[in-house]
Amino acid sequence: MNAPRVSIVLPTWNGERDLARLLPALAAQQFPGGFEIRAVDSGSTDGTCALLERAGATVRRIPHAEFRHGRTRNLAAEDARGEILVFLSQDATPRDPAFLSALVSAFDDPAIAAACARILPHPDDDPLTARTVLSLPEAREEAGPASINDVASAIRAAVFREMPFPDVTFGEDVAWSARALSAGLKIRFEPRAVVLHSHRYSPARVYERYRIDAAFRRQQFGERIRPSLFSVARGIAFELREDLRYVARHGGAGHLLRAPFLRAAQVLGQYAGSRG
Repeated sequence: MNAPRVSIVLPTWNGERDLARLLPALAAQQFPGGFEIRAVDSGSTDGTCALLERAGATVRRIPHAEFRHGRTRNLAAEDARGEILVFLSQDATPRDPAFLSALVSAFDDPAIAAACARILPHPDDDPLTARTVLSLPEAREEAGPASINDVASAIRAAVFREMPFPDVTFGEDVAWSARALSAGLKIRFEPRAVVLHSHRYSPARVYERYRIDAAFRRQQFGERIRPSLFSVARGIAFELREDLRYVARHGGAGHLLRAPFLRAAQVLGQYAGSRG
């Protein structure tokens, strides 16, 4: 049997509901060269593994306590047969059947080592969630990030074998990108390849999410996103102003009631992570 051109690398955990959207979207891909799905499941207790196996995926199981973002993805890619590795989160959904073709087209240029897809919110997301996603570099139609985001990105298998993800607790994709760029490798943003992906955070969860991200950037790059209380005040004001602008254009004013709590938690999380 000929090897597929693409291996989809998929870490999973209790993702039955997410996979009910993702797997049909993958099955609908119009992609010459074929693809396989290589999953590592971290101790799911729902129907995740059964769904994957029915979809023809190769599933490797590990205890939940052994999950680490970089190391687990490296494990999933270990025996991949494709020349291109496409890294997806279980809760990312390709928007259309051309997703894989568009993402892999970046590698028509032999100088490209990795490519990042565009990430947009779901059509039914609440306005605060949608606005958060749309504020990220990965949501732009042009001039996207100079790094990958393993919510939806691809790396040449030959490159990845020489340079796997670092074994870090968070930010393995950003750390990999920094190392790749410093080695002279090229990363391309491919806006025609679109996935839908979002999280509706509570204030407690958004605080922790942004604290971890800010701590990672401080430790890895010496960057302090919110170095002072003045920057906190400016950050909260900015986020609330952007929420108001978004709601004015798209509706959903009732959601503004939770905006002060959500944005304060977000920015204070950045402040806590920046301070250490």
